[in-house]
Amino acid sequence: MTAIPNDIAFSAATKAEQEKRGSRQAYARSAERQPMPDKVTPDLAGFLAELDHFYFGTAGADGRPYIQHRGGPKGFLRVLDERHLAFADFAGNKQYITLGNLSENPMAFLFLMHYPTQQRIKIWGRAEVVENDPALLAALSDPAYQARPERVIRFRIEAWNLNCRQHITPRYTAADIDHTVQRMAGRIADLEAEVARLRAAGNAAAPAT
Repeated sequence: MTAIPNDIAFSAATKAEQEKRGSRQAYARSAERQPMPDKVTPDLAGFLAELDHFYFGTAGADGRPYIQHRGGPKGFLRVLDERHLAFADFAGNKQYITLGNLSENPMAFLFLMHYPTQQRIKIWGRAEVVENDPALLAALSDPAYQARPERVIRFRIEAWNLNCRQHITPRYTAADIDHTVQRMAGRIADLEAEVARLRAAGNAAAPAT
């Protein structure tokens, strides 16, 4: 692996700003010691398996950026191999901004957030729209999820980075909260039963008056 993945994140203009503001040397040393990975690791695969949403960035030929929220069943952003991710593109509002952007500019960006653990991962790469591949679409689809998959978007990883958790406010899904509440309710029921048992035992042992 070379330092090329770091250069994908840090353009010449970005490096110039880092130099001007005093952070270039630290990032250069970091790139030498540990270049940004450009392949899927077990940790990244495990992180993806827990996600039910992410943010997908593209831009048109004129460079105008667009960020789209993508949601689905947990783990719907799948690992195809060590360099490729993919997800089913569900039927939506028919704006097709992402598809239009990718038709003229394949460069894309994934911003992954796991709010409960305050973790975020940034992935740079190139994306393509895959039409008319029913086998791949079926492999990426969950029949239990209430959405109609129309096509596949395949993403080739060029670099990724685990970002700091500063300023990430923990947030939890309704399912997360329900699971915790159910555990608490079960514990409360157990404690109430124990209190009732102890009271009954105490009453039985009390001398008659």
